[in-house]
Amino acid sequence: MPLRRTARPRGIDMQLYRRLQWGGLINFHMLDTRQYRDDQACGDGVKPNCDARLEPTRSITGEEQERWLLDGLRRSRARWDVLGQQVFFSQIDLTPGVNQGYNMDAWDGYKANRDRIAEGLGKTRNGVVLTGDVHRHWAAETKSDYTDPTSPGLATEFVTTSITSGGDGNDDANAGVLAENPHVKFYKNRRGYIRTRFTTDELRADYRILPYVRQPGGEVTTAASFVVADRDRSLHPA
Repeated sequence: MPLRRTARPRGIDMQLYRRLQWGGLINFHMLDTRQYRDDQACGDGVKPNCDARLEPTRSITGEEQERWLLDGLRRSRARWDVLGQQVFFSQIDLTPGVNQGYNMDAWDGYKANRDRIAEGLGKTRNGVVLTGDVHRHWAAETKSDYTDPTSPGLATEFVTTSITSGGDGNDDANAGVLAENPHVKFYKNRRGYIRTRFTTDELRADYRILPYVRQPGGEVTTAASFVVADRDRSLHPA
């Protein structure tokens, strides 16, 4: 596979995480959540009552990458600090009803590691998480306490869908999961992408979708748009 020169393997190791600066506007902290992580807890998948996910030593980043990230967030003077990374970052209960079910392959399977990084994001001027690999559109607010919908926000998260994986998708509203997670503001199971625009005053994110991808001719439209104002860690419909 093509690799950047900085990621050339040394033995079995490839350092894929890196940091990019866009002037004083944005610091992009690009993460590697596959190479250094502990095995998924409780046999992987969406599991209720998995205490192993709460172990303080469990890590999806590894200790060295976590130190690198938290140090970069602490030193940052950018208007926006953005994590570019692979799996759902904010907590999300995927099991409607009394039981709580969390995805062990996402940051919910590494809660202590996630909470330390979320706290670091909360100390920046504006913390944002851009996420892929979920094959659905989501928008969420990363909270300090998910049991209290009024608790302070630490960051905002924008999860992009896939371009083709999953086929055309459907218009299922996923109402049960959204009702369980008031900090999650949007869901869409269609193919497409997110278009983001950062300025000194705000971040705007447009969720672009296609009605179908199994044949040519699908017209791209915007399913929803959100704005995050400077120093406001919450999502506002545009």
